[in-house]
Amino acid sequence: MNINSIKGYIEKTWDDSVIPALKECIKIPALSPIFNKEWESSGLLLEITTLARNWCLDLGLKNTNIQIINNKNRTPALLIEVGAYQTTDTDSILIYGHLDKQPESVGWDENKGPWTPVIEDDKLYGRGGADDCYAVFMAMTAIKALQTNDIPHKKCVLLIETAEESGSFDLEHYLDTYQDAFAQTGLIICLDSGCKDFERLWLTTSLRGAVVGQLKIQILKENIHSGNSGMVASSFRILRQLLDRIEDAKTGEIRIEEFHTQIPTHRLEQIKKTEKLLKQAAADAIPLVQGARLAYENPFEQIISYTWKPALSYTAIEGMPSFSQAGNVIRPTTNILLSLRIPPNLNPENAVKKLKTVLENEPPYGARVSLENLGYLPGWDMPQMPLWLDEKIGQAATDFFNHPLAYSGEGGSIPFMSLLAKKFPKAHFMVTGILGPRSNAHGPNEFIHIPYAKKLTCAISQIIRA
Repeated sequence: MNINSIKGYIEKTWDDSVIPALKECIKIPALSPIFNKEWESSGLLLEITTLARNWCLDLGLKNTNIQIINNKNRTPALLIEVGAYQTTDTDSILIYGHLDKQPESVGWDENKGPWTPVIEDDKLYGRGGADDCYAVFMAMTAIKALQTNDIPHKKCVLLIETAEESGSFDLEHYLDTYQDAFAQTGLIICLDSGCKDFERLWLTTSLRGAVVGQLKIQILKENIHSGNSGMVASSFRILRQLLDRIEDAKTGEIRIEEFHTQIPTHRLEQIKKTEKLLKQAAADAIPLVQGARLAYENPFEQIISYTWKPALSYTAIEGMPSFSQAGNVIRPTTNILLSLRIPPNLNPENAVKKLKTVLENEPPYGARVSLENLGYLPGWDMPQMPLWLDEKIGQAATDFFNHPLAYSGEGGSIPFMSLLAKKFPKAHFMVTGILGPRSNAHGPNEFIHIPYAKKLTCAISQIIRA
């Protein structure tokens, strides 16, 4: 394999074609269905899928079928089948990505915005570029680089959905409906994860799950004068007591034993190696205000805290007026949206039942307490990778990053990973991505680190070759 030829083609294609296409993708506010109930009538998900489809058609790959699958009442998806090139190998590679986006968020720099693509310091800013519009362009460019250089590659099947940020609710339908396309899947490459720095090729080894629900507390029928405080407990004080059942407010530790699991020994060994690589880099990636510090000072504990330990976040609140609208009253209700991250190997259904029981049983002061609209995202722990694949990915890391392959868990969830593991029990997995330090998916100033994306494209081309 001529590494310089591959690198040259990929870098030129990114500059001349991929970056302009991603700029157009960023301009489309293709919010995931959970954030846009009118997604079907707005046509934005279909628009961004069509843009990607047309770009792929223009690439001119050999022996390739490209189609938008848009079954009735289903979100659109892009299904691309690239036949094996100059090889009789019957195993195929499934490559996953998505085109739907998170909401705009606030706090973008003055010269940037969610739907305004801006290149600055080798970074392409804009919503959805790094999460995860780049995936289809990266994968197709990697395949084209091989064909252009007359290098054999295995059959590759790309499935690019538009409901990942909403839980991938149509993914199983498409996997079942078009199962013939995926029949010989031996390797699954998921391009929807992250990297801990922009110096190395990072392999994601685990993902935490999540339990989400609305905790609602009501103590009064209506607002009453705050002169009655002391005689009646506020709904917020009741909320504090309930949260104390779950979380130690001083340390952030989750108090419920059932939400903790044993970390596998081989994962602990990988975490130790990651700690030595990153040192304080993981902490430096968090945008703390001046003078603030993280919950853990030890880098090893920092990594464990966001990859294998349960943790609670409070993502929304209702029942509180703005300062300008607040009267001097005791409010009847307080409602809060909870997001409980759980270890990769914890059963999420059991976690849902336990959380509901802990919060609803014996409510303080006899208040009305309910945990509603509960949902969960399963975690994932990567199955053991065979030596040949580990060595192949490791060689790609050395060739294009000049560093050994690095491993790390992620604190977030990719809901469909457990589904893919169930559908393809014999397949191997490579989960990676370009979301690195300060890339800020879901927040302001999301960006693609362009030099890193080019290197990862080169690595993918080496991994999919026959």
